[in-house]
Amino acid sequence: MKVLGIIGGGQLGMMLTEAAKKMSEHISDVIILDPNKNCPAAKSGAKQIVADFKDKNAIVELSLQSDVITYEIESGDSSVLESLKTSISVNPSPVTLRTIQDKLAQKTFLSKNNIAVPEFAAIESLSDLQKKISLFGLPVLLKARRDAYDGRGNFRIENEGQIEYAYKLFEGRQMMIEKAIDFKMEVSVIAARNTHGEIAVYPVVENIHKDNILEMTIAPARVNARVSQEADAISRKVMDILHGAGVFGIEMFVTRDDRVLVNEIAPRVHNSGHHTLQSSETSQFEQHLRAILGLSLGSTELKHHAVMCNILGPKNFFGTYKIITIENKEGVFLKMYEKEEARPQRKMGHINVIDANDTKDTESLINTAKQIIESIKFEKP
Repeated sequence: MKVLGIIGGGQLGMMLTEAAKKMSEHISDVIILDPNKNCPAAKSGAKQIVADFKDKNAIVELSLQSDVITYEIESGDSSVLESLKTSISVNPSPVTLRTIQDKLAQKTFLSKNNIAVPEFAAIESLSDLQKKISLFGLPVLLKARRDAYDGRGNFRIENEGQIEYAYKLFEGRQMMIEKAIDFKMEVSVIAARNTHGEIAVYPVVENIHKDNILEMTIAPARVNARVSQEADAISRKVMDILHGAGVFGIEMFVTRDDRVLVNEIAPRVHNSGHHTLQSSETSQFEQHLRAILGLSLGSTELKHHAVMCNILGPKNFFGTYKIITIENKEGVFLKMYEKEEARPQRKMGHINVIDANDTKDTESLINTAKQIIESIKFEKP
């Protein structure tokens, strides 16, 4: 049996820990590294090293206590993780992590491997930004290359008057620019590869964002067969060229003429895969553990159509909380992350609404999910 080390103890670490507890014949213990004492993963039974994700000594300490290391956040020090590879298994590969941590390096890597991505370029100065915009045309996305997620670190430039403001927003950080895509849908695929090279891909799902944060995932995506097949093929190619084992979240755009472009890749379990906890034969969390332990991958069959909605901290609400929800409904699964404090737009939990009766009525699932999300209220305890 193995001791599992996880860098990051948020909700993804929490659900990985819960999956590990169900795999006791393979995993004897879970240790997480997270700066927040009593984080969600610790509340699920993981032991905790309290330290920053990039703390070299803490990462080494985690390696001394673990047999295999993975991560639920891309903020770990890839160089330190790479130095551990001779003494411990680290997956996904630190080489892949280093590539994905830098959005420019990620896009360059994908482009060189003939995977379609939006037009992009590095930005070196304000004058360089102005020059690139004149070539790309507006609108464009200015992005910080590192340490950006959930839309933080992105700014959409719609007109020339915003150029200088956007540049100053990220001044001092490495930047890149992307041509804004007039897409009709954002989709993603959860894909996995184990240490023996076996690849398994979940059906493509549709993602709806609000204020740059995922609001809803619809499984399967409402796309035609050609788009579904192309997204599947792209995901398999991405898995072929990336190093290491584990689950990857591959985010894509579907253009107005049904082309599929890769937006970003997350080398970890992904928000848009939460539906698999109830919709699929194998959850993305179990799949990730099976992949990094070298076990055969589980079935990715979608047993039920599903809709996942994030539960976010409400506007102007800060601090400790309790939630009020409607009574349980058939096919509705509430998952709270046990975070001690709420704040606006913070991911506090999610709901999965499952088509338990196999009606395949997606609109009904969406309506039910919206009703439940609207009914959830945060109150002071």
